[in-house]
Amino acid sequence: MFTIPQTKIGEVYAINITSNDLDQSFAFYQKLGFREIFRYDFPFPFMLITDETILIMLRKDAIPYIALSYYVKNVENKVAEFEKEGIQFTALSEKLDMIQRFRTTSPDGINLTLVTFVETFIKPTGATMLSLDPSDYMDPAKYGNKTIGMFGEFAHPVKDLELTIAFWKKLGFQAIVRHANPYPWAILTDGTSVLGCHQSTHFSGVGITYFAKDMRDKIAALQETGLPEYKELMGPNNIIVPTPEGQQMFLFSMEM
Repeated sequence: MFTIPQTKIGEVYAINITSNDLDQSFAFYQKLGFREIFRYDFPFPFMLITDETILIMLRKDAIPYIALSYYVKNVENKVAEFEKEGIQFTALSEKLDMIQRFRTTSPDGINLTLVTFVETFIKPTGATMLSLDPSDYMDPAKYGNKTIGMFGEFAHPVKDLELTIAFWKKLGFQAIVRHANPYPWAILTDGTSVLGCHQSTHFSGVGITYFAKDMRDKIAALQETGLPEYKELMGPNNIIVPTPEGQQMFLFSMEM
């Protein structure tokens, strides 16, 4: 059993994804078990959705983009704290803006933004692989998202696992799982979000990843709702699903 660290950044985060058509994107995520929390047009058109385990912010913009966005009280102080650790941030807002936004980028091109805390952004309480006892991983009744399973990781390929771990460690992340086979990979968490760091060329880009014992049945149910074209990975029980925004979801079986 691994020890979950206490976050240094903040308790609430969302996966921030730009979308050219918010309604089209939301229709896709609805099929995967997500619901709308709210939507606004200020400071830009966006909507916040959840499957009760993670938050996704869909932001209207034609340029494809994905980031981990933390909502932080005293965000300027938090940025200054991390800059002392050698993490450099770029301001994405004007100093007098009500909502302050700062971005840093990992050695592997993963965007992390720190944003002024918003009271209406509340951390979901549904069970993920991080919060579930591993003995419950094979019990679909315990999954926070009954449609696609347990949120597992914000997966992405890395060039140098040691360099990647060193970067995220400065932000409070710890490697709770680490293996050398079939390639060097690790699961990092700060107690809030989870990163899957894979020193591999088996996939490209970020994959929002879910796992389930009964993934075969879940994929079959999704096909009946009009699941878009997808790619199998190591058999029909593991698939990569493209999203309308040009991102991707990984739906993987717990059983080989």
